[in-house]
Amino acid sequence: MRIELEKRPDVSKLYAFVSPLLALVLTLVFGAIMFAMLGKDPIAALEAFFIEPLLEVWSLHELAIKAAPLILIAVGLAVCYRSNNWNIGAEGQFTIGAITGSYLPIIFYDWHSPIVLPLMLILGALGGALFAAVPALLKAHFNTNEILTSLMLVYIAQLFLDWLIRGAWRDPKGFNFPVSRDFAPEAVLPAIWEESGRAHWAFIFAIIAAVGAWFMLRYTLKGFEIVVLGQSERAGRFAGFSSKRMIWFSFLFSGALAGLAGIAEVSGSIGHLQPAISPGYGFTAIIVAFLGRLNPLGIIASGLVLALTYLGGEAAQLSLGVSDKVTRVFQGLLLFFVLSCDTLIYYKIRLVWSRIRGRAA
Repeated sequence: MRIELEKRPDVSKLYAFVSPLLALVLTLVFGAIMFAMLGKDPIAALEAFFIEPLLEVWSLHELAIKAAPLILIAVGLAVCYRSNNWNIGAEGQFTIGAITGSYLPIIFYDWHSPIVLPLMLILGALGGALFAAVPALLKAHFNTNEILTSLMLVYIAQLFLDWLIRGAWRDPKGFNFPVSRDFAPEAVLPAIWEESGRAHWAFIFAIIAAVGAWFMLRYTLKGFEIVVLGQSERAGRFAGFSSKRMIWFSFLFSGALAGLAGIAEVSGSIGHLQPAISPGYGFTAIIVAFLGRLNPLGIIASGLVLALTYLGGEAAQLSLGVSDKVTRVFQGLLLFFVLSCDTLIYYKIRLVWSRIRGRAA
């Protein structure tokens, strides 16, 4: 007996809608089993993980802070993936955006001007786009696998950040700790509603980016080009669309949003550069993009869900005494079930029975 996947002739819209919800339910079920194996009460553990972080106003602000980079990066990745270009290096583009955007407040720390922050955001987006241009160039002109090149560049970006912070950009008054100078007030992303929490304008940027990308995909010629080339490159060529130009557009677009997320995170949440500026937002955003069905509006909801796993993981460490790796387990389970449910949407499982026949010598 062997198992085969047979492509379905028609994809059910109902199944496509229910699939992410089913993936969430399965994640909760297996998460409860995991907590039980760890010797924790599953109901109390899931409550601490997913309910308690939503009961306080300040924690809702923290949820928005963690959701902002996930949504920004995932919106760019959704455009990339729908065009059949697989950018896996958003974590590196996030890091380079943080570095390039931090150039002004670190090098020109005595410059106090209202235009410092807008220039930082522009430099961050530009840095992320230029870093994403490397795998775009290699794929468009050398037919190199963009999954491998974009992924390997992540480690280059992280090591470059570490080298800068431990060397040229280290704060001379920082008692030899590997951190940069603290950003001046003019270089800090302001809070949306400072009286109730510290959520900053990166969340607003994320919502604007999601709505703008949704409008582009649904109502513009560029969105139609993305969809056509993503589904069939040959059909796109007949329509006069260039696959090479689409490679450049999708990578630069996703890189720019990842870079913007990087400088917004450093400016709004951290206030200086340090060796670790991300708990893996660039990789988690891949889960966010697929959980949101590669739809920018769906990504807003899925970004909040994945941000909740970060908050819940921190709360569970304090209240339950579990490892911080529990967060990664939940995110891995969610990605596994999302991809599994999607597979069952497009394919049906068929069992093939084969009889082994012996032959005379």
